[in-house]
Amino acid sequence: MPTTIHSTAIIHPKAQLDQDVEVGPYTVIGEDTQIGAGTKIGPHCIFEFCTVGKNNLFTGAAYVGMPPQDFSYHGEHTRLTMGDNNIVREAVSLHRGSHATNLTAIGSGCMLMANSHVGHDCRLGDNIVMVNSSAAAGHVHIGDRALISGLSGIHQFTRIGKFAMLSGGGMANQDIIPYVIAQGDRAKPVALNLVGLKRNGFSREAIKAIKHVFKTLFFRGLLLKDAIARLRAENLPQEAALILDFCEASKRGISRPRRSARDLETAVND
Repeated sequence: MPTTIHSTAIIHPKAQLDQDVEVGPYTVIGEDTQIGAGTKIGPHCIFEFCTVGKNNLFTGAAYVGMPPQDFSYHGEHTRLTMGDNNIVREAVSLHRGSHATNLTAIGSGCMLMANSHVGHDCRLGDNIVMVNSSAAAGHVHIGDRALISGLSGIHQFTRIGKFAMLSGGGMANQDIIPYVIAQGDRAKPVALNLVGLKRNGFSREAIKAIKHVFKTLFFRGLLLKDAIARLRAENLPQEAALILDFCEASKRGISRPRRSARDLETAVND
């Protein structure tokens, strides 16, 4: 099918729109923008300095590739990239990179619900859900299949691990390891995301190993570095070893559970 552009839309002469792209009323496609085949853009959107993949849906009033909210940014040429099959709902704001990394990158299969925000220099993986009015500040990294619940905030440079869940209203200012549910102001892990792991096909052996790593890191009275060293000496499956890789790469520090050892069984068996 041919590309369809509403008569009120404004398209920069150098913008590139692939076949079967739809552009709704009063949308502006600015310079240095590429839109992949099959992508549908609703009314009142703005796109600039971005590359968007195939079959994405922008329902309306989305702002994609906007300048970073950074006082040190002075118009440097930076970008935002997005993969395929994403859903971007009303009033979502996605900012391009700053001069620090030059790039904001979003993967494929994500759903960014109404009023959610992705700040400059963020890195988002695949199949992430950001619920209404959740926000990732600059330089945040979010792993594959993470769920950021409504009204949650993520401090700049903080990382959210794969398959992690940040509960509604949570405020994360330290790294949240993979596979956990975190909640609260200055969010802390409260349990493993066992339902999410089972739904995504993790084997019993992998889940058992993840539980073991979680217990050893947080409920054995060990310093984090000593717990990691002990676990490195074991023959852990890749899924469990991912937690150790995540911890070793932390710069902001790892968010640790508030619970005592008496609550251990609840934390790993919820």
